[in-house]
Amino acid sequence: MNKCVFTALLVAAFLRPCLAGDGELLDRIVAVVENDVITQSELDQRVHVIKRQYGGSATQLPLPAQLERQVLNRMVIESLQLQMAETRGIRIDDLTLNAAMQDLAKSNNMSLPGFRDRLVAEGIDYPSFREQVRNELIMSTLRDRVIGSQVQVTDEEIDELLATQASNANSGIQYHLRHILIALPEGASSEEIQAALKRAKEVRKKALAGANFAQLAVNESDSSDALEGGDFGWRTAAEMPTLFARDVTTMHDGDTSEIIRSPSGFHIIQMEGRRGGQQTIVDQTWARHILITPNALESDEEARQRLEGLRNRIEAGADFAELAEVNSDDKTSAVDGGDLGWISSGQMVPEFEQVMNSLRIGQISEPFHSQFGWHIVQVTDRRQHDSTVELQRDRAAQAIRQRKMEEETELWLRRLRDESYVEYRLEPDSGAEAASRG
Repeated sequence: MNKCVFTALLVAAFLRPCLAGDGELLDRIVAVVENDVITQSELDQRVHVIKRQYGGSATQLPLPAQLERQVLNRMVIESLQLQMAETRGIRIDDLTLNAAMQDLAKSNNMSLPGFRDRLVAEGIDYPSFREQVRNELIMSTLRDRVIGSQVQVTDEEIDELLATQASNANSGIQYHLRHILIALPEGASSEEIQAALKRAKEVRKKALAGANFAQLAVNESDSSDALEGGDFGWRTAAEMPTLFARDVTTMHDGDTSEIIRSPSGFHIIQMEGRRGGQQTIVDQTWARHILITPNALESDEEARQRLEGLRNRIEAGADFAELAEVNSDDKTSAVDGGDLGWISSGQMVPEFEQVMNSLRIGQISEPFHSQFGWHIVQVTDRRQHDSTVELQRDRAAQAIRQRKMEEETELWLRRLRDESYVEYRLEPDSGAEAASRG
């Protein structure tokens, strides 16, 4: 027997449903995922959160059993990613998590205490919600490391995209799409392909007949954004997967596309709306910094204290560039004395940009924390700059990278699921549905 499969079964054997003294069932396992398990109470909590999110929405959720299955599938994929992240030593510290929680509260126009009280009032366990946010950050970091290192954007790809946009009068327009995926397994047989195509045709027929597309996505889509109604948000054509970009510029509001084939399966998209506009004048700051990253030999507090000492030396007359060259853990900028050059708004992580924007020219910040470690930053100049060309190239590169990341992530998650041991126990009376590595 495969060693990992045996380990998972061993874990399952020891983690049977717990019984109270009078025989009352306290909790039960609904899925075994490699070396982890998912319990009914965990699933119930996640389903509750989804239902609260859709409380005032016109989009209706599927039947309870179908909703449970979709949420459980998402939790399985999350568990596989979190287990891989743990083996790779990926952690999110409390300072980074606190910053993320502040951002969430701010995006909802609330203070963090108000945001916490709102969640509790809606019946959501705040500590569990907070840990879910931590898990989302961990999974995002994992995907960046596993897939991001494989995604490369060449100057030729940027030139080609910019040439296409220059010849396209709609290059500045953003499109709001919804998306349905009818998935295919890797190495699908001809029978599986025909069955999926038939299902895609039936779904598209419903959409053309006037069915709510978001509802169709919730009920029918195999994509990871199904429970969000397949919402792609606002994107330019360049920011979309290549197979969608060919169609969107000719679609009108409310149009439903033909069926689009990709390695992941069959796709259907619908146009929700469009809008336009681009900026060319940007605020820029010239800055330099020193980064100290905590490690096994230097704790978080020790890193902060060392950086505080460096700042005191600079204030006393020491040369910033010399100290950056010797001490900074940002090796790319350290060789230039910590110089970051001209920085446009939105280019740095929020914690860095917030501190940088609060400084006067020549001022050195107190030590502050970001996901990369502890920084001090000094602003040396500011300007408003017509960066049309640079901005276009930067946006093109980001769009290409985002598109490639999404395409690779979809395939990677599918492979991860197919190659892992997963046993479903959601419906005890229907028997175990297991998938093991081939």
